[in-house]
Amino acid sequence: MNVEIVEITAAELDLYASVPISFTVERVLRLEDRDGGFGGLAFVEESVDAPYRKDYDAEDEGGPAKWEYTSGRRAYFLAKDGERVLGAAAVVMDDPALHMLEGRRDLAVLWDIRVHPDARGRGIGTSLFRRAADWARERGCTQLKIETQNVNVPACRFYAAQGCELGAIHRHGYAANPAVAHEVMLLWFLSL
Repeated sequence: MNVEIVEITAAELDLYASVPISFTVERVLRLEDRDGGFGGLAFVEESVDAPYRKDYDAEDEGGPAKWEYTSGRRAYFLAKDGERVLGAAAVVMDDPALHMLEGRRDLAVLWDIRVHPDARGRGIGTSLFRRAADWARERGCTQLKIETQNVNVPACRFYAAQGCELGAIHRHGYAANPAVAHEVMLLWFLSL
């Protein structure tokens, strides 16, 4: 396999969207507080009673093919083996409308990263992650921020392996959305 990471334009997001992002939730990181939180917080990894599919694109009402941006700087990357698209990543910076950027011009957000299920475990995600981080660094960013959830244990392990630090835990981050209100928002940061 000869994987190449290429940058694409927003006009090519249909190729990006061809990479599925769904996965089976089999394990979760249950947040456990000690002494009402005064004794700290801990994650306990445990199996779910009934595994289920999580599909970020379905939750996002269409995913990448429907993304619309009007400001800010962004880049989209594909991991390709010849014409076959194996993975994709999107990174955003300098967008005042994106609350995740906290109004900072030195912060970039890894908006999305995905690897085709048939190609997972081959280093493609790492290559995409590094390319997104390099893009942000080359533009003067000092940190890369990534959001995931406690139901995505493989992603949490991946970000930790990439050198990210868990910077924030928001146990009620999705309270406004009943379908995912049980999930805990996790914000990871990579110093660039």
